[in-house]
Amino acid sequence: DDDMLSNVFCENSEKLVNVHLFALAAKYYSLSSLGVCTPLEDVLEALRGDNQGTTGIKTDEFMNNKKSHEVQVMSELVDNIANYCGIKQVIDIGSGKGYLSSFLSMQYNLKVYGIDSSNTNTKGAHERNRKLKKHWRAYQSRGTANLKSQSSLQSQGLVTVQDLVPSCDFTEIATSETSKHSEVDLVAWTESDESKLSEEVFAILNVLPGDAVEVFSSSQCNCGELCEEEKAQRKMASLQAKASKSSESNLYFPLTSCITAETELSDIVTDLEDCMMVGLHTCGDLAANTLRIFTAKPEIKAVCSVGCCYHLLSEQFENEEECPEEVWGFPMCQYLKDKGWCCGRNARMSACLALERVAVGQMLPTESLFYRAVLQVIIEEIYGVTKSDRHVGKTFSKSSSFIGYVRKSLKKLELDDSKLPDSCIMDYYEKYKHRMNELEAFNMLKVVLAPCIEALILLDRLCYLKEQDNIAWSGLVKLFDPVKSPRCYAVIALKKQSC
Repeated sequence: DDDMLSNVFCENSEKLVNVHLFALAAKYYSLSSLGVCTPLEDVLEALRGDNQGTTGIKTDEFMNNKKSHEVQVMSELVDNIANYCGIKQVIDIGSGKGYLSSFLSMQYNLKVYGIDSSNTNTKGAHERNRKLKKHWRAYQSRGTANLKSQSSLQSQGLVTVQDLVPSCDFTEIATSETSKHSEVDLVAWTESDESKLSEEVFAILNVLPGDAVEVFSSSQCNCGELCEEEKAQRKMASLQAKASKSSESNLYFPLTSCITAETELSDIVTDLEDCMMVGLHTCGDLAANTLRIFTAKPEIKAVCSVGCCYHLLSEQFENEEECPEEVWGFPMCQYLKDKGWCCGRNARMSACLALERVAVGQMLPTESLFYRAVLQVIIEEIYGVTKSDRHVGKTFSKSSSFIGYVRKSLKKLELDDSKLPDSCIMDYYEKYKHRMNELEAFNMLKVVLAPCIEALILLDRLCYLKEQDNIAWSGLVKLFDPVKSPRCYAVIALKKQSC
């Protein structure tokens, strides 16, 4: 409350005087404490209705632990939203290397257009998708031997569909009544009512190994005298072919284009239809523009957006420039616009810090931050430079000493280092090295405050959606483990059916 906050800072000096209360206040104003998020489990339950969720391909075969976690969780949610809305087309904004796009296509049979502004990314996504498909087929064919070795048991109806899944742990199948049927039982069921094949049956067929059933040609046996095993094999092969044909249109198309709030998707996606828009860690303004495109285009029925790189957001009131016609990344909602709200770059940079990682011992790189801070003092005092469009980048990791770091950095900034002797550089280092603990403490305070600033940015996006007339539901959902993936919150919205 206000009384507690008044004890955090000194009224006269405005300096921080109570770190404990500061931390408590920061925790209170974080998304996890404000009670504004909708639990992921509740969202999935509402989308599924009476249908049970299914699990499938394990992504850790193809991705690192962080990306695997993100893709597994988000793709399941996207698939449930698509099924709920009755759509099969997905537009992945800022698709990068295509991890999410290719998985949505191959695992969930969705037609995905991955759009990224980097031609290098989309070219790489094409190649990576080609290799992924080869892995996919290899894992499928691995199950063929398992199936053949159990053929005698299959003919007796003793092996269930779940038993046919390859033991390589590449696929899993959800426990359901359908999965308890044996293969022969499933064939008998489809013979009696083949025209009523349900999506659940096709889902089971899709997780069976590719070419799992060996088809006997007519020259090998008399068609009029087929044994029950051969009939079952032929019928299953036919169903496999139908399932394969039904998924041929489920493709992933990497496209190169720069997306803004004014982008006409129909100019990029020629066969645009009712679809949903997704974005996994869209940088800066792209996250805001994704929501603007969603609200403006009637074809887009749903959106699931996880943003990142808050420091790259453009702010309408940061420099007090009058550009009413320009579209800004922050603020989005009218409430904050009316107040002329501004975060500033330092606050947005702080919002990118990962409190949960620090809490489990993954500390900030204090030494590299110290190098960067002293470098800034040098370029201001020696060169008189206070602003630059150039970046130092990852110079620290390529430097063996502070002197080497400074010289590499000056070259990147296109500043003449010949007038700066090594002794001068080391003088600056010695002058400030005793303050490294101060810098670490200051950065830890920024870490504590990070969730509050992130909450402000995400609530601004949610409020923007709440202001729209064509939205049926919108919410913030915590998707990921914040230790694995610090930018873990998704902004989700569904259009009204009439829109």
